[in-house]
Amino acid sequence: MPDEKPLDIVRLRAWVKGRIERSVPDARIDYCLTCGLCASGCPATGIDGLDPRKFLRLLVLGQDDEILKTNWIYTCTMCQRCRYACPMGIDVGRIVYEIRGMRPRDERPRNLQRSCDLQKETNSTGIPNEDFVWVVRDVLEEVRQNEPEWADINAPIDKAGAEYYLNQNAKEPTVEPEEMVPLWKILHAAGIDWTYSSKWWDGANYCLFTGDAKDWEMTVRKQAEVVDALGCRYYINTE
Repeated sequence: MPDEKPLDIVRLRAWVKGRIERSVPDARIDYCLTCGLCASGCPATGIDGLDPRKFLRLLVLGQDDEILKTNWIYTCTMCQRCRYACPMGIDVGRIVYEIRGMRPRDERPRNLQRSCDLQKETNSTGIPNEDFVWVVRDVLEEVRQNEPEWADINAPIDKAGAEYYLNQNAKEPTVEPEEMVPLWKILHAAGIDWTYSSKWWDGANYCLFTGDAKDWEMTVRKQAEVVDALGCRYYINTE
């Protein structure tokens, strides 16, 4: 018909797919054989009606709205089982990470983003650093008093020149302080020269799971700066 407008096929192309291919040159999205091997070992298969194979098909077919709005990207653990099962080596977990980063901050899971924001300030639970120091010392004193065989155990904080630096999952000093002790005992029994720090001690990194590379890098750099400042040679990551 003479009054029909030409179809603008540019708008129909997969914007999300293109962005991922620019960010991850070896994404290999178009290599997918739709064989389903990725879905067979995926712990997130079937949740929210998706699995890695269906997820890739949405991506390839340009279903950008569905890709950007599905919460399946937060169900995916990015464990990379799909990558090892895939005969073409497609890393769905890496693709999921990129798509998480495309989500506006106010549309990400609230608790996940909140933990990341807290960690950028101090730690993912938001407890003051001085409380962490107090808890460590209090638990240490309790162990020394109640377990005579561990009377000489120690949990150093800010020990300059210690050979090993140990970080700590913030959940434990916040709600499960006794869970810190077994590792202290192992390090003590092994004669390891180690230390915590009184700041940037949280070993979790929730900013990784939001998909925000700048936030992730910021929290890692803060921890690395503490290790360097203390002069530790090795880094023990409890996560």
